[in-house]
Parts: sequence; structure tokens; C-alpha cells
Amino acid sequence: MLSIRHSGWWRITSFLSMPRSRFSGRKLSHNFCLPGVYKKSGHCKMPYLGSEDMLKELKRALSNPHVQADRLRYRNVIQRVIRHMTQGVDVSSVFMEMVKASATVDIVQKKLVYLYMCTFAPLKPDLALLAINTLCKDCSDPNPMVRGLALRSMCSLRMPGIQEYIQQPILNGLRDKASYVRRVAVLGCAKMQKLQGDCEVDGALVNELYSLLRDQDPIVVVNCLRALEEILVHEGGVVINKPIAHHLLNRMPDLDQWGQSEVLTFLLRYKPRCEEELFDILNLLDRYLKSSSCSVVMAATKLFLVLAKDFPHVQTDVLVRVKGPLLAACTSESRELCFTALCHVRQILDSLPGHFSSHYKKFFCSYSEPHYIKCQKMEVLCKLVNDENMQQILEELRGYCTDVSAELAQRAIFAIGNIARTYTEQCVRILTELLELKQEHITSAVVQVFRDLVWLCPQCTEFVSQALPGCEETIQDSEGKQALIWLLGVHGKRIPNAPYVLEDYVENVKSEAFSVVKVELLTALVRLFIARPAECQDILGRLLYYCIEEETDMTVRDRALFYYRLLQAGMEETKRVLCSPTSDHSLRLLEDQAEGSVNEWASDFNTLVPIYGKELWATMTASQITDLHCADSPCEAPTVVGEEQLISEKRVEVPCMNTSSSGVVLIPSTCLTAEQFERTWLNLGVGCQQTVPWKASVQPDTIQAALQVVHIQTIAMSKIGSQPWKAYLGAQDDTGCIFLTELLLETGNAQMQMLVKLSEDKPEALQAFILVLKTVMGTVAGLTL
Repeated sequence: MLSIRHSGWWRITSFLSMPRSRFSGRKLSHNFCLPGVYKKSGHCKMPYLGSEDMLKELKRALSNPHVQADRLRYRNVIQRVIRHMTQGVDVSSVFMEMVKASATVDIVQKKLVYLYMCTFAPLKPDLALLAINTLCKDCSDPNPMVRGLALRSMCSLRMPGIQEYIQQPILNGLRDKASYVRRVAVLGCAKMQKLQGDCEVDGALVNELYSLLRDQDPIVVVNCLRALEEILVHEGGVVINKPIAHHLLNRMPDLDQWGQSEVLTFLLRYKPRCEEELFDILNLLDRYLKSSSCSVVMAATKLFLVLAKDFPHVQTDVLVRVKGPLLAACTSESRELCFTALCHVRQILDSLPGHFSSHYKKFFCSYSEPHYIKCQKMEVLCKLVNDENMQQILEELRGYCTDVSAELAQRAIFAIGNIARTYTEQCVRILTELLELKQEHITSAVVQVFRDLVWLCPQCTEFVSQALPGCEETIQDSEGKQALIWLLGVHGKRIPNAPYVLEDYVENVKSEAFSVVKVELLTALVRLFIARPAECQDILGRLLYYCIEEETDMTVRDRALFYYRLLQAGMEETKRVLCSPTSDHSLRLLEDQAEGSVNEWASDFNTLVPIYGKELWATMTASQITDLHCADSPCEAPTVVGEEQLISEKRVEVPCMNTSSSGVVLIPSTCLTAEQFERTWLNLGVGCQQTVPWKASVQPDTIQAALQVVHIQTIAMSKIGSQPWKAYLGAQDDTGCIFLTELLLETGNAQMQMLVKLSEDKPEALQAFILVLKTVMGTVAGLTL
């Protein structure tokens, strides 16, 4: 074995450990360099990431015939290029050498090279065209893995003019014998449509994708659904009718968990024609409520809830069956899954308050859980309280009130306050004991709870009034001060030292930083002055003088002037304004405890609405800018061609209408809720009223499909056989003008009445919209004869 004394490392360490006296007066030689350091112009230079020397070295290595002859060495050099690329280094200068490296039988090397080309093709569009021939050649390779890899790489080249090169390989890939190639080709159709932008959708390609829904490979089927959804986004997405729905239901056992959840989501678009068909579908889907995948269970549950909207007992049974999977998700190690499950549990409890009551211990907080999960669990516990578990839940929440996190402790106190609306005595006792801790954040939260509690439950006013003395010494934040001052002003006649506590606040009003506290102080003193004038007169005078003469905040000054003039009107008038009888606050408590229907949130189940909240989610989605434009002529509803047609139902063919030239361009992004429609409808006058001949039977599905083609939204529609039959429609043009329509067909009438209202005075746009609507309805009437 060699001695370490003979190695270069020993010489370096010996050099570094030499005493400084040996180098005194000497100059180090320029020829000495540490290992790995290059000499240049007599100086040492360390190569850095992305330097020219590094790029030249990579280029030389890629062009070296000896390296190319050794497959392993060649692959290692390519891996170095990919490594630098992933680190953000611009290695586009070796693009030509990497293109040459794609001509190999080594599939690993091909993957690396294709990854490089997809990354730098936008920077080198001219050179990237040289790689098209190699990719097209590989699309015909005998190896299906090579064919699929080449086709996927071609579709990922983000460069202008690539569409003409990838169209034929994609069509060939759709008919390839290998399922892997077909999977890639189907997704390539969506990529190709995205590259084409706002161009007209290729009907032949859409028909080809619809026919591939019968493919033997289940992944191809799911990919077709996703590709059609992307391609037909302007037309409302993929159409799910009876043949397609039944076909997908029969293929469900062959799909993996991801495919099952996707198909279950698409099946929400199908509405069974009769009750017998509905329960046949539900029986087929029953097994997926027991799936090991949480996503499949949630998707199946939503489909059950939506389809069984007219059968509340079925909805309740389904929610009982998914109780186990939801509880398992609530205790999952995945924090994201746990939080999502808790949000959905809260949603279910809005309609079924006692649904999880027997499992309340599952929602006790663990020490290691993050803050947001603990807050969700506390909100769930508030909804699970009953006579049997009330004591245990209150004790658990009481322990959270002394948590090291001030925010979490306050949330626990607010949770006890929510429970106090039902179990007042027990909760008030716990809250009163918490005041003895003399902690600022705890006292502030308790006083805020007391303020809300005496408002909703006046019977606990006496207990609260006895607990308030001494709280002013601890509270420092504005929310706590406002709550305490409000209590002293409204219920000060029950608190002996109320005027003197308010006097302390008046003495320090100049140093008060929060204007809301000053406004609350003014109101409280005026109210207390009405009940105890002798003790409050001098205090109120000083406060009014300061707020009117010295205060710079206009809100505080205006409020002080208002009270000053009100007092000049007399005590009776002041008392009538400030102390007039209020409504019964217990009605609000009953409204909060009212149970909602499952149908109110069934469509929001398994979405982001339970996580963000309906109002916040509506705001977020409304702020998104969608760049969708209506095509000049509506596209015909796609169908599958072939002997064994999946879509055998009658199609709705709407005649081509150039709506832009006629004066109206309807946009497909209109989304009016029933409440918005009703509110707008009542505020608008009648714009036009016409009739269209109608001697056919009403088919709501056919009418809705036809209206969707021309971007007219169906808000509400009567069932088949209803007398009279009505429908309410909404649409919007590119200028923001809204068109609202009522369709009415009375018994024995051979004409359908159309009543149209619009938000702006545009006669030309109104006539153009009427023309579009009459054309669609006339076409539908001819189809249903």
C-alpha cells in the first residue's frame, strides 16, 4: 500500500501547515497551482458554472469521435449537459452537437437529447428544424417506445410553424397498434390545438377522438376525455350523452384510480332520463364508495349527491357510507389531505349536524399538527356538541385556550363562545375562569366573546357584568378595548365602576392610537350618560371638547359633533335615538342553527369551494380574465363516425350564422346564477316580445344543447310535460350587454312566446340576438317533429 507521504494531497497539506517564517521575504512561484485549477497567462483560474471554458469542453467532448464510439462515455457527457441545463446554465451553444447525438439506438440517450431539444428549441428555432427529420424518422421506428418518445417530443417543441410537421405524425399515432403511442398521440391533439390558437376546430380530428373512446386501452380512453375537454373548451367541453355515459360506466373497472376519478367527474354532465336508469347507474357506482383511493370516493360521492338530488334519503345514506373514508382522511399524515377532508366535513355538518357526533374524539387536536388544521378541527368540534359530549369537548377546548400560540388560544376561546349560544352557563363559567389568568390576549378574546354573547343571549348579561371589573387593566389591543367599552356603555348601569373605567380611557384619549376606539368611547359615554347622568356629565363634556376642538381624525370629530347636536335636542330625543328597542336577536341564532339542504352544496362538493368558501371563491374566479372569443360560425356538435357508433342520438345541427356581421357576438364565458338573473330581470324593462311557430313536443335536452352551441346559457327550464312550459336564458355579447330571455309555451298553443330584456339600449344588437334565437328554436322545432 502506498504511503500517504507520496500523494499530492500530503504535499498540499504540508505546504499549508508550514510556519510563516519559512516564507518570509520569498515570492511564491507562479507555476504552483492546486489540483483542479487551470493556469492561464501566468495566473490561477478556477472554472465557474456556465463559463466559456466549460461550454467549449462540452462541445469538444460531444464532437470527439472516440467519445462517440464509447456509448457510456457519450451518455455521461450528455448527462453533464442536462445537469447544467437544470441548474439554469445556458448550454444552447451545443444545440447542433446534441441534435447529432439523437441519431442513436440507445433509448436512454434519446430521452436525454429530446429533453434538451424541447427546452432550447424556442431559442434555436432554425436549428430545431434540423431535428424534425430525425424526430419524424423516429415516429416510424419499429420500437413503440421510440415512436411514442419522438411524437411526444415533437408536440413539445414550442416553436412557430411546428403544427404542419406534427399533424400527420399525430394522425398516424392515433391509429398506431401500440397503446403507448396512442396515449401520446391523443394528448398531442390537445397540444396541437393549443398551438393553433383561435383557429377553427378540426371536426375530423374531434370525430377521431370520440371514436377512440372505444379503445381497448383504458388510459387512451381517459386521455381522449381530457383532450376533447381542452379542444372543445369554446363549445362547452366534451359531450356526455347516454351511449357515452353507459360505455364509460362499463369501462370503469378497467381504469386505474386516476382514470376512475376523472371519468366520475365527467359523468356529472349526464342526466339520466328516468328513475330506473338513475338507480341502475347508482348501483354500478356503489362499489366506488368503498375504494381505497380518497379521490375516487370523493368523486363518486359527489356524483351520487348530484344524481340523487330528488331523493334526500339516498343522499343521507351515501353520506353515512363515506363517513369512514372521510374520518380516515381527517387523521391522515398528509396535512393537505387532512385539511381538505376537514373542510368537507364542515360542509356536510351544515346539513347533517349530528353526522359525526359519535366520532368527536377524532377531531381533537394533536400537539404536532399545524395551526390551520387545529383551527379547522375546533370549528368542527363546535358543530358536534350535544348533551352527551358537551363536557368532554369543552374541557378539550379549554386546554387549547392556554396554548403558546396566542392566535390559536383566541380561536379556542371564540369556539367556546360559539358553543355558549346553546350551553350558556357552562361556557360562561369557563370563560370567567380564564379571566383570572390575567393574560392580555386571553382577556381580550374573552371580552369579545362576552360582547357577542350578551347580544345574542341576554339572559347571561348578569354573569358577564360581574366578570368585567378589572379587565381594563389587561386589555391593550383595539378589538378588546372596543368590546369592553361597548359593554360598559350598554350595560354600565349594572357595573358600579363603569363611569370610572371610561374616565380612565378619556384621560388617555390623546395617546389612543386607534380611531375606532375613540368612536366607540363616544357612543358608550353618551349611552351611559343617559343611565347615570350625574357621574358621566363632566367626563362626557371633556371628551366632547377634545374630540371637537383638538381631534384631527374627521371620523371621530364628525361623530362628536353629531352627539353634541343630538344632546342639544334633549335627553328624550337622545334616548330615543340611542336606546330605542331592537329586534329579537335570538332570531339570528335560530338562522345560524338552521339546517341547509344537501342540494345547496352538492355541486360544490369535491371542489375548492369548501376550502376557500363560496364568497371568496366567487371573487377569485370572477377576477380571472378569460380570453375567449366567439367564433364567426358556431361549430357543429361532434359525432363519432363508424359502424358501431357511440353517439347514436339525433344531433343538433344549427345553421351557420355569422353573428358578428349581424351586429352581435355572444361570448361563451357568461355564467349567471339564478339569483343574479332574477335580480337583473326585475330591474329591466321589456326589450322585445315575439313568437316562433311550435307544433312539436318539448325536448329540454335538445333545446339546451342547441342553445349551448351559440353560447346562450340555460338558467332554468321546466320538465318534460309541464303545463305551461317555461325556460329562462341568459347571454352576453363582447361589449358587456346582457340578454335575458323567457320562453313560454302554453297548453294548446301552436306558438312559443319569446320575451327578451337587455341591459343596454342597443336596438341593432337586440334584433341580431332575436334572429339568432329564432333560428335556433326553429331548427329545434324541425328536429323534434
